[in-house]
Amino acid sequence: MADAEYLNNHFLIAMPGLADPNFFHTVTYICEHDADGAMGIVINRPLDLHLADILTHMDIQATPATAGLPIFQGGPVQPERGFVLHTPQGSWEATLQVSTDIGLTASQDVLAAIAAGQGPQRFLIALGYAGWGAGQLERELSDNAWLSGPATAEVLFDMPVEKRWAAAAALLGVDLNLMSGDAGHA
Repeated sequence: MADAEYLNNHFLIAMPGLADPNFFHTVTYICEHDADGAMGIVINRPLDLHLADILTHMDIQATPATAGLPIFQGGPVQPERGFVLHTPQGSWEATLQVSTDIGLTASQDVLAAIAAGQGPQRFLIALGYAGWGAGQLERELSDNAWLSGPATAEVLFDMPVEKRWAAAAALLGVDLNLMSGDAGHA
């Protein structure tokens, strides 16, 4: 694939027929995609955890305003590892700049700042990530398991979680409710 064909800063939208329980009806924000594979964070699977739950293990105190912030299941790979998708305010220890508007940080300093109410303005905190080996995502796309399209910060950060799957597809002009779960090949 040419660099322009890689899906960095795109949504990967599970097709209705994708039955894998890890990805059924998910939207994954692709943070890194190149010849070696792809990595992304699922943005519409909240866990039954809140920021205060994970901060207690790190000896970080959350404020009352931040303690109840939701934690998402970012994917099935390394579910014990935390990631924060965020707008670019601040300078954090381990940040991958995905686009001019979005960064992915995997260091505790951003969590401490969020807990204190001093973090980025917009963010999503996840445990785990979704990963694909070289050529795997391309095969899944050709098998019609996914739709892909440019990501927006509005769907990523502002949209109610239960509406993100349909909203991400709507950015492409697709109504997932009208799609069959069966793949067709000519």
